[in-house]
Amino acid sequence: MKRIGLGALAALLAAGMLLSGCGDKQVVDEARQAGRAADTFPAADEDYFKDMDGGYKLTQTEVIGRNNWIVWTAGNDRFWDVITDTAFGNFDLLKTISSHPSMAFGRHNRFNQLGLMNEPCFVEPTGPSEDQFGLWLDQRVKDGPNCPADPFANEKKYPGVKIGARGTTVPVGSFYGYPTGIMGLRLFPNPAFDEKAKKRWDPVRYYTDPSYYNDKTLVRPYRVGMACGFCHIGPSPTNPPADPENPKFENMSAVVGAQYFWIDRIFGWNYGKPGSPEREKNERNYLIQLVHTSRPGALDTSLVSTDYINNPRTMNAVYGLGARMKLAMERGQETLGGGELNNKFLPGDFNDATRQVQTPHVLKDGSDSVGVLGALNRVYINIGLFSEEWLRHFNALFGGVPNTAIQISVGRANSSYWQATEAQTPALAAYFLNKDIQKGHKLADAPGGASLIALDSAVLDRGKEVFAETCAGCHSSKQPPVPKDIDFATCNGPNYLACWDKYWSWVKSPEFKEKMKQIVKSPDFLDGNYLSTDMRVPVTLLQTNACSPLATNAIAGNIWDNFSSDSYKQLPSVGTIKIHDPFTGEEKDYVMPAGGRGYTRVPSLVSLWSTAPYLVNNSVGEFVNDPSVAGRLQSFNSSIRQMLWPERRAHDKFLGDKGVFLIDRTSVNSYLVVPGGFLPDFLKPLLSPLHRWLPSIFGDGDLMVGPIPKDTPVNLLSNTELYKDDATLAQNLPRYVELFQLLKKATHDLKQLPPNATDEEARKVFANLRAPLLSFSKCPDFEVNRGHYFGTSFTTETTALSDADKEALIQFLTTF
Repeated sequence: MKRIGLGALAALLAAGMLLSGCGDKQVVDEARQAGRAADTFPAADEDYFKDMDGGYKLTQTEVIGRNNWIVWTAGNDRFWDVITDTAFGNFDLLKTISSHPSMAFGRHNRFNQLGLMNEPCFVEPTGPSEDQFGLWLDQRVKDGPNCPADPFANEKKYPGVKIGARGTTVPVGSFYGYPTGIMGLRLFPNPAFDEKAKKRWDPVRYYTDPSYYNDKTLVRPYRVGMACGFCHIGPSPTNPPADPENPKFENMSAVVGAQYFWIDRIFGWNYGKPGSPEREKNERNYLIQLVHTSRPGALDTSLVSTDYINNPRTMNAVYGLGARMKLAMERGQETLGGGELNNKFLPGDFNDATRQVQTPHVLKDGSDSVGVLGALNRVYINIGLFSEEWLRHFNALFGGVPNTAIQISVGRANSSYWQATEAQTPALAAYFLNKDIQKGHKLADAPGGASLIALDSAVLDRGKEVFAETCAGCHSSKQPPVPKDIDFATCNGPNYLACWDKYWSWVKSPEFKEKMKQIVKSPDFLDGNYLSTDMRVPVTLLQTNACSPLATNAIAGNIWDNFSSDSYKQLPSVGTIKIHDPFTGEEKDYVMPAGGRGYTRVPSLVSLWSTAPYLVNNSVGEFVNDPSVAGRLQSFNSSIRQMLWPERRAHDKFLGDKGVFLIDRTSVNSYLVVPGGFLPDFLKPLLSPLHRWLPSIFGDGDLMVGPIPKDTPVNLLSNTELYKDDATLAQNLPRYVELFQLLKKATHDLKQLPPNATDEEARKVFANLRAPLLSFSKCPDFEVNRGHYFGTSFTTETTALSDADKEALIQFLTTF
């Protein structure tokens, strides 16, 4: 995955990349290479998913938007094919969609094991498919009107891009691909699968022989494309499937978020069955230890364009866009300049005179700040749109070289897929703005849900008062008129912190609380309420983990420069936070940088009962792998009580008695493993001397760095900052020297260990590396579940609530 462990090793990998970069040479996408213009990729207009999202009637434009969300991959099957090789064999979507008997998952347990939604009208294969090159892929059933043909695979209406071997060794197909049996993933014939590749292809060895599939030169017959819905489609909270492995379209929501998504198992397709030797072996792969830190429903969106911070974040539901746009008109005025001005905007959103755009903030750090359409278009790039250009701006997954800004103007000029995507995103916005789609999922509308809401009006009234006094300053889009000295039109930018301080003082005032009580008690309080202010809150106030606020991909000159506003880039430093040493528990000061970092935008509480666990990384509360109403409420009741009683949250196994919250640590002695078939040729002679002291538990010819001792903080390695964002290459060269020296020291120390060293032996040697690795950390904050202490005794910012008041508040929250 990204940031692969010992920072020095990644620096060594980067050494061969130092002269690479974007350069001046222009590249075009596969569509343009094949002579396809954007208008040859028409939007799909069939209402095939009509039973999803509650079965509400959509307009034709909204149907196009939903289809875009679920099946449009914008040519990113090329990108995911590249990443398959870059990830050293750990990641392979063609394996993820398979049901081979040797694997730990298949269609029969795909939801339970991977958290992915099986598409209706498919069955699990009972053997290899001859017409799919011997692969074990889901097979489509035919059942008249109940299972009509997939309209998006229509090669006549949606002809694919004829390039390479397409049309000869493999079909051309549709530009929407073939359905895979998994919602959000589509199958495309691989244009590199020529006659030579076909002769070499062996489907049996592809599933069973590591020496065959762990070969970077292997060409697979298909590439897999990813639509946005892959990370956002989930079981409907109000109409859950009786059997999550066999849902119907009516049991799905395309906006709820993939809350049960296990990225560690999807990334590590070869993780192995429980108790198997494969699982034990793969647990010793540090990359698997790294992705274990992404709890179900969370992933790191800077996974590919690495920022050297392990930063898993929840895949949010897309609720209340209309209310968010109203907030944007009042509080989301972002000023643009330079390449940011090349974004597309919804009608009326952008003011040419002021260069301001009305912006709802979607990402956790509020960095995507160029309007709705810009935020949507950026998502498609992040999942592989115009990868021919995007991958020239960074060293995918591992870094070591500077990230440079991808230019909207270049994408628009050189990519037909880019232009076709921009043409469809207004329809996608219309889908999200549909009045029924955006209203969320209420417990009262779920089977038996109404009976689970408190009937005691006095308890609910007290819960409303507590919410008004303690929560509404951040979690309500309906509020009293703000004082005249708070001018949101000028807040965003260098003046933001001063503006926030005024706002925060106001919402803590008795005047605000009294007026807010009347608003909350109004019968229509929840109607059209986004239950967030969408504002950026300083992490100094939140006291939550600082890694998300420290993300750098959107700062000036970095990969998402064109998709973050000038006002974001001018945000001031929030000041100093407190962190704990992960080895001693000692409290330390850490100064947060400026330039956009240091803030978290307020999450919405819409459908709070169905979206637990909580915080940006799903670290607070119990994950229940059951999408039924009962399962969701079990998770809600555990999670909301940990939020309101922080002392109930998990604490660190070694430092918990010192008040240190949970630190993600490695579960076994682990190694950074690069199978020999993926090693760059230039590295092999450099690294061959290391093989003599590395254990051979992963086979001869593999590169292994370790052992990394059991109980090592995972982020000690993953957050190693290989390249400073605010420095030039020349200024960073001394850092490379230091990293090489650290590698030399690590090599010397680890050579002293015997093969299959014990945990204790490894810990003694690794102890000497703690301080240097901490000094290179880009985010030295290791506690993942701390913070957001409002209404508790852990903060003086709000009044600590009594247990009775907390329970009353919980009863009110169930109505959201």
